[in-house]
Amino acid sequence: MVTQKKTQSKNQTADQTTKRANGFAFWVAFGLVGTVAATLAWTVRPDWMRSNNGKGDSSNELAEASNDPGNYLALNTFAPTIENKTTPTEDRPEGMVFIPGGEFSMGCESKNESLCSTPGVTYDAGPIHRVYVDPFWMDATEVTNRQFQKFVEETGYITIAEIKPTSLEFPGAAEENLVAGGIVFSPTQSAVSLDDYLKWWAYVPGANWKQPLGPQSSIEGKEDEPVVQIAFDDAIAYCKWAGKRLPTEAEWEFAARGGIAGDLYTWGNQLSSDGMYQANIYQGAFPVMEGDTAADGFAGIAPVKQYKPNRYGLYDMSGNVWEWTIDWYRPDYYRTLKSENKVAKNPQGPSSSFDPAEPGVSKRVHRGGSFLCSDLYCNRYLLGTRGKGDGKSGSNHVGFRCVRDVKK
Repeated sequence: MVTQKKTQSKNQTADQTTKRANGFAFWVAFGLVGTVAATLAWTVRPDWMRSNNGKGDSSNELAEASNDPGNYLALNTFAPTIENKTTPTEDRPEGMVFIPGGEFSMGCESKNESLCSTPGVTYDAGPIHRVYVDPFWMDATEVTNRQFQKFVEETGYITIAEIKPTSLEFPGAAEENLVAGGIVFSPTQSAVSLDDYLKWWAYVPGANWKQPLGPQSSIEGKEDEPVVQIAFDDAIAYCKWAGKRLPTEAEWEFAARGGIAGDLYTWGNQLSSDGMYQANIYQGAFPVMEGDTAADGFAGIAPVKQYKPNRYGLYDMSGNVWEWTIDWYRPDYYRTLKSENKVAKNPQGPSSSFDPAEPGVSKRVHRGGSFLCSDLYCNRYLLGTRGKGDGKSGSNHVGFRCVRDVKK
């Protein structure tokens, strides 16, 4: 068994290195290829729709749309959700809840268009369009450190953040810069302008799921917190081991809405309820050291199940950590679905990724926001809003949860 695990780990490491070499990564801290922005799901610049200067038809269309926001969003209202009436005939899988599926309105209204005080950042969340999804099972919580550790112990899996990059991946890079690690939120000593995210993010050698903030950190005593520093392929590997899969973006939003159309939050339309916050987000001066006042009960990541679940029994569908979905990211994807003038049935996302802000980086959709989402900078804990990230990298505010098809 030990020999088998070592062989599996060796083969898996080689495969991951190959995948990472096929695209851009996150090594801006060391002057290597790519940019840290690939992992910052919520960071969008004001001119993001015009950044590719006409490279390809898609970017031209987005540039034209950006000059007429009303035309791009094609605003409409939410129609009622029509839930399926079916019930599962199989026993409930441990730790999962049943999502009935059905038809719903997906997206974000224009009243949320100025998130982060940056006009245009939710163009990718419109227009609102009708979608149908089949029933499925979904993890009630984000995958925890405890659960991921069991996976690693049983398989010998090594995450991408733990694998040293090679000179083949990054020709010309100094050997001392080729070190394994991850992206970590690094708060500033004092207030700063919010136009440069590199002021509060850093590449930290040695950061990984076991040491999410770097070698000085640990998950000891944090077994029930969501696992982070997880790249897309790491999440896929866990899902396969667990006999599950990642959700589509449409499945994720249907589940988060809990059968109710058009609410701002997973719990309703007020940020706080009965004077209490309903999610782990950021209150206070962002991104200042000890700026988070923890008015919601937590500064930093919270253990799962600290807030009330939504109508379907799902916890932390807003805040805590961002969650990977299977979909490639394109800001114009919703417009494509809307133009087909029909209900999109079980959409799987576009066939490829394109982000005008970083045309060369393939990205997957993130959902849900994180403990770093602030109404001062980015409130993408709002339902219908979207995030994005380079699948080859992780950070200390991105995790995942799994789904499983209903047996027929």
